Amino acid sequence: MILALSGLCEVLDCSLHGCGFVEIDMAQGNTMPMSVNFFSCIFNFKGFLMQTPKSILLHLDSSARAAERIKVASQLADAFEAEVTCLPFTMSALARYPFALEGAAETMAVILEMDKECRDKAFATFVAAGAGSPRLKWTEPLSDAPWGYARRSLYFDLMILGQRDADDPAAGELPADFLPSLLVESGRPALILPSTGLIAPIGRTVLVAWKETREAARAVSAALPWLHGADRVHVVCYGESADASLHALQGYLALQGVSAVLHPGGSEQDDAGNYLLSMAADLGADLLVMGCYGHSRAREWVLGGATRTILQSMTLPVLMSH
Repeated sequence: MILALSGLCEVLDCSLHGCGFVEIDMAQGNTMPMSVNFFSCIFNFKGFLMQTPKSILLHLDSSARAAERIKVASQLADAFEAEVTCLPFTMSALARYPFALEGAAETMAVILEMDKECRDKAFATFVAAGAGSPRLKWTEPLSDAPWGYARRSLYFDLMILGQRDADDPAAGELPADFLPSLLVESGRPALILPSTGLIAPIGRTVLVAWKETREAARAVSAALPWLHGADRVHVVCYGESADASLHALQGYLALQGVSAVLHPGGSEQDDAGNYLLSMAADLGADLLVMGCYGHSRAREWVLGGATRTILQSMTLPVLMSH
C-alpha cells in the first residue's frame, strides 16, 4: 500500500509529509505513523484526474475569420492534448439560389463549381493556418449538412464556432440560424469566437454569468479546465437571491480548487447581455462563461434576450452550453 501511495505521490509531484496515514510493515505486521501531505496530494490528484476536452469539433467555412478559429483550435489542442476534427460546412449554392433548378445545365455546372470553391477555400485555409499540426484533422463536408452537423457534434467534448458576421461576403453561405440552432440541438458546450478583433490568450481572466439553471451549470462544468488555469475568476449573478446563489457556487468552485470573486448584480436586468459585455470589458476578461437559452417555436429557434445579445454583439470569446 505504501509503495502504491508513494508511486502516486511521485506521479503527482507531492511529498510524503504532514498527515496521519500509517505505513504497514509487511514483514513485521506492525503499523507506524507516516507523514503525508494529505490535502496537497488529494488536490493534485484531483487536478491530475480533471477531465479536459479530448475531442474538439471545429467548424470551418470560407469566411475571413476561419483562420483565426483554426489557430485557437490548435492552441487548445496542444494545451489539452486533444484532437481537433476540422469539419467544413456551407450551404449548397443550390439552396441559396433555388431558381437555378429552372436553368440550363450550364447553370447547374456553375452551382456545383461554387460549392467546390467554398470547399477548396476552406481546405486551403486549413492547410495554411493549421501549419501541419498533427492534432488537426481535415474531414470532408457532410452530405446531410446542416442537419447532420448537430448529430456529428454529439461525439465531441467541445465545439469551436465563429460569430456570424453579416458584413462578410461569406455570411450567406450559412443559414442565418446556424449558430443558435447548432447550440440548442446539440446540447454540447461551444467556444464561440468573435468576428472582429484580436483574440488574446483565452482563460487568464474569466467572467462567469451565473444563474441557477441547468444551462449555466453545464457551462460552468465545461469551463473547469479554463477556471483551473485562470489568474482571476469573477462570477456575477442577478436577481433577488443573487447573494445566496453566488455563495453556493463559490463553495462548489472552492471544492474544485478554484477561487472566485463574487459580484452581486442586483435586480434582474432587461438588457443583461450588454451589462455582461460591459462588465467583461471593465474586468479585462478574455473569456465569458454562460448558459445558452433558447427553444423551438414554429420551426424557428427563439433565443433568450441575453443569449441573443451576446451572439450578436460579443467582443470576447464565449463558452456556452445549452
